[in-house]
Amino acid sequence: MFQLKFGNHILQRKEDFQLETSAIPGFVKDALAFCHDWLSGKESFTQLTSGSTGVPKKIEISRAQMIASARGTQAFFQIDQNTKLLCCLDPDYIAGKMMLVRALVWNCPIELVEAKSNPLLEISDIPDFVALVPIQVEACIQDKTTLEKLKKIKHLIIGGAPLSSRLKKELIKNGILAFQTYGMTETVSHVALAKIMESDLIYKVLPGVDFGIDERNALWVKCASSNNKLVQTNDLVELVNGNSFRWLGRADFVVNSGGVKLHPEILETKAEQAILDQFPNSSFFFFGKSDEKFGSKLCLAIETKEQDQKYVATLSETLQKVLARYEVPKNIYLVPTFFRTETGKVNRLKTIENL
Repeated sequence: MFQLKFGNHILQRKEDFQLETSAIPGFVKDALAFCHDWLSGKESFTQLTSGSTGVPKKIEISRAQMIASARGTQAFFQIDQNTKLLCCLDPDYIAGKMMLVRALVWNCPIELVEAKSNPLLEISDIPDFVALVPIQVEACIQDKTTLEKLKKIKHLIIGGAPLSSRLKKELIKNGILAFQTYGMTETVSHVALAKIMESDLIYKVLPGVDFGIDERNALWVKCASSNNKLVQTNDLVELVNGNSFRWLGRADFVVNSGGVKLHPEILETKAEQAILDQFPNSSFFFFGKSDEKFGSKLCLAIETKEQDQKYVATLSETLQKVLARYEVPKNIYLVPTFFRTETGKVNRLKTIENL
């Protein structure tokens, strides 16, 4: 049976969600307003896209799309009404809203907590289904108490950003069963899931999702959660079989250097350990910069307060050992602070513009 719990409150009927909200935190107000609208039968919701590769834009998402997305996830995991959910993502964004929708559609109880770095610290009852972003997973693993809670979660999905190779290893080492999501606001949350294993991530599409590639090998999807409209992405993929694909990276991030096409996201995985050895806990990304000789040259940006060039020299030497000759960046930029979207994703384009 659907019910929303936060603190000492347990809400279920439409009337329950009309609480006096003056003393209630913003994330709770957003959740209450959405649940009240849903239970009142509202048919359309306005949502901002993430803005990670461009300017965020408002789109209309229908109730039917959200239901279709929730049903697809339910079929994938074979979830029933006895499943307990935890919403620890901001309900103002699509990922948080969809946790609420899943509880409403699956007719399951859900607990609401603030979207902190380690949301499992606040809970005593272990949920069956949780969606987390990578930074939350990392914080949960680092704490012994929440690590044990994480291990007991039956269905853990991780989205919002690609997993680092380091975090992937930690999940496997600790025996945590988890899935990386693939999706976007236009498809109302994820349309494919990849079980996290030692091998490359292979994304399996949810039931009812059609997909294929264009002439660039960029993925397109069409499903009920996209309002049965074809959504063309800029994600380069390799098709594995009739229901699976391997993600390679963004087409708009590909660097064509002297005729050699380089995928920054793949290089970031290969170079991650070498970079973090010199610049611990730093964000980084590869990108292309205009060059007269090669058309575009491969560069690396690292977010760090450390500006000592001796670390750059050491890193360059190490990268020459772990990367192919044409994969070694021509320039390495140390940037005090990267630009980010409202959801915390690195805004590569804006960061590059300001180098």
